[in-house]
Amino acid sequence: MEILKRYFSQYRTPFILAVIAVALESLCDLLGPTFMARIIDEGILNNSLSAVYYWGFLMLLFSAFGALFALSRNYLSSKVSQACGAQLRRDLFAKILHLPIPSFDAMNSGSLITRMTSDVQQVTQAVNGTMRIFIKAPVATIGSIILATSINARLSLIIYGVVIVLFLLIYLAMRLSYERFTRLQKAMDRMNSRVEEYLLSIRLVKAFGTYDNEQVKFELDNQRLQTTSQDAQMVITVLSPLLSLVVGFGTLGILLLGSKLFSLSLVNAGDISAFSVYITLMLSSILQMTNIFNILIRTKASLKRIQEVFIQDSEGANEGDIEDEPHTGMPSATELTFSQVGFSYEGEGGAKVLQDISFSVRQGQSLAIIGPTAAGKSTIASLLLRFYDVQEGSITIGTRDIRDIDRQSLRQNIALVSQQPGLFSGTIERNLQWGKAEATQEAMEETLAHAQADFVHEMEHGVRTVVGSGGSTLSGGQKQRLSLARALLKDSPILVLDDATSALDTLTEAKVRGKLLAERQQKILIFITQRCSLARTADTILVLQDGRQMGLGTHTQLLDTCEVYRDIYVSQNGWDDHGAN
Repeated sequence: MEILKRYFSQYRTPFILAVIAVALESLCDLLGPTFMARIIDEGILNNSLSAVYYWGFLMLLFSAFGALFALSRNYLSSKVSQACGAQLRRDLFAKILHLPIPSFDAMNSGSLITRMTSDVQQVTQAVNGTMRIFIKAPVATIGSIILATSINARLSLIIYGVVIVLFLLIYLAMRLSYERFTRLQKAMDRMNSRVEEYLLSIRLVKAFGTYDNEQVKFELDNQRLQTTSQDAQMVITVLSPLLSLVVGFGTLGILLLGSKLFSLSLVNAGDISAFSVYITLMLSSILQMTNIFNILIRTKASLKRIQEVFIQDSEGANEGDIEDEPHTGMPSATELTFSQVGFSYEGEGGAKVLQDISFSVRQGQSLAIIGPTAAGKSTIASLLLRFYDVQEGSITIGTRDIRDIDRQSLRQNIALVSQQPGLFSGTIERNLQWGKAEATQEAMEETLAHAQADFVHEMEHGVRTVVGSGGSTLSGGQKQRLSLARALLKDSPILVLDDATSALDTLTEAKVRGKLLAERQQKILIFITQRCSLARTADTILVLQDGRQMGLGTHTQLLDTCEVYRDIYVSQNGWDDHGAN
């Protein structure tokens, strides 16, 4: 509950005002049965119309005050709870934005979506319920006991017994509910992940016609969510009628004992009526408390899941805010060196994805990284950008280890075009400005030309054309060229193209490659590719297989010395000038 305390502290004044309004509202409600008892005893039984008018007027007056206080606490509770929810979503989103990649690996996106939406909404409901009901219900319950005792101590013994039984039942329900609601949130995670996976792969599903398989998988998750939800709600479902039954027995006891005491002139008729109303008021308050307990149990599970995100190590929006993050900026990118680098996604002791990788590339030079699938090529780009940190060896820019450079500065000086072009919903211009927010129209036009993205000018609205989420309205080649244009617009000293031209035709790829190589004087250019036609144009080629360095040199050198590279070349081109086909 530390998270709630932190956010409540920002809204202490309206919270205190809401508590005061709730207390006054409860007081007005509690006085109603007492006024009714006076109407019966002093007015009706004594045939005094003036007493009926007097106590009836007071009852109406305090009811009006109660309605006014209820309106005030509803307004304040809604204002505070929604403000807390908005701030929590804001902080949670900021935290998620700066989570390191390993944390994303551990928490799938479906789970993060659930935490951002369902879990935060649960916390918002808890804050609202706490201010509106959870404070009022105990006040009404305790007030009912006090006022009932002041009316007749003998009859109040029944109320004491009823309250003890009710709270024992509520305690038992809370113990049984917590684990069930934790499982419910996990089932919601699985459901969200399933739906997200389907929506992201909708074209693949349609292409392969796997509707039935997807329906079966969805139905399994849906059935699991239904079963888990029913299990979680069952305790509360059983509890509510049990509470009503206990209060019913309490009311019956009051009527029986009250009639006995009335025959002995030890209690008035109005007192018995007031007792019946008080015990009904207690039931209503305790049922409200039960609903809030239900919400609080779910909220406890939600807060635990939200806290799991907040306690993750963060890269930080401002690197200086992170204690273990270095504060040094980016040095001049005159040379990039990998020295005996080893890495495993499973951490120390896991299977090596990269092992003993060493190479160097200087400013104005190009490096191509080639190898079969799963050779570890893209992992090199991830390590360079510090999505992960190396576990063996070092990566240096200039003479400085990149682990001594804060991530923000490092990434501002590296432009990456990944295998899957990442475009966002909005205009083409807005997507390009991810590379440089202050870019001029002329600069955008120039980078579009360099990336061979002339198709933009053929669109009706040019760079102001709106594209769908993920670039869904564009072809694969168009998305790659826009991603490349965005990276070029960033104008970083290190440019990494991770299979970034795979969707381009040979002629277009050659034009893009030629332009990049012609203007690389002030850059370090790294191609990650499976095409020898691209790799052979680089100054140096690094050959990988199963995470190991199999060769390093020029195209001609590797054809003579590296069997892996030679096999790749022959499979794509035949022997050409190196042997008969």
